[in-house]
Amino acid sequence: MDDHRGSNEAAPKPRRNGSREAIVDAAERLFLERGFGSVSMDDLAEAAGVARRTLYNQFTSKEEIFREMLLRVSGHLENLLPPGIETQGDVEEVLRLIAQSILDLHKRPGYLGFFRMVVADSRQFPWIAEAFAAVMEPQMERLARYLAHLTTMGILDCRNPMLAAHQFMGVLNEFYLWPWMMGRQGMLVPAEDVVEETIRMFLQRYRRSQSKGTARR
Repeated sequence: MDDHRGSNEAAPKPRRNGSREAIVDAAERLFLERGFGSVSMDDLAEAAGVARRTLYNQFTSKEEIFREMLLRVSGHLENLLPPGIETQGDVEEVLRLIAQSILDLHKRPGYLGFFRMVVADSRQFPWIAEAFAAVMEPQMERLARYLAHLTTMGILDCRNPMLAAHQFMGVLNEFYLWPWMMGRQGMLVPAEDVVEETIRMFLQRYRRSQSKGTARR
């Protein structure tokens, strides 16, 4: 296959003495362009500008490189939802921060490409979906813990906080993630409207009425 784009893109970055970072950079580009199953270790060595021996000194397999990529994804999530975000105001303000952060993540071409790769390759390599879920689930659990805390405080009434967390995220995914996954540029609805209406609908269902909240106090 006469594809010069991959080699041209890889050329400027690998001048790092075969560092793990350079190899993962090359893997990220090739995996997103071709899919995990279509890339060999030889392809990765060439794209990273390192000898095959150097590549194997750093990583024993493509799976290990992929898992290193997942650490980057996990880091992106931690940056988007930093510790303490749950304390940044009342429930509406916190949900707004979370929703906006998730939509910002969805707009990143690299994240979208990574998500597409996971969906495409997980049938042949089921461990890919499991590894990706292991990165995503802690953030969902974190949202569920926040909703459970608000329920304990008498602010919300979430009998199943994990279900509520998935419902909140599901609305955001419906408007932005899934349309982009199918090659569309999202729904023709402004992001601000999606965020505000999602929060409004969510709180209409789960906010504890003032009378009940007063009774609990």
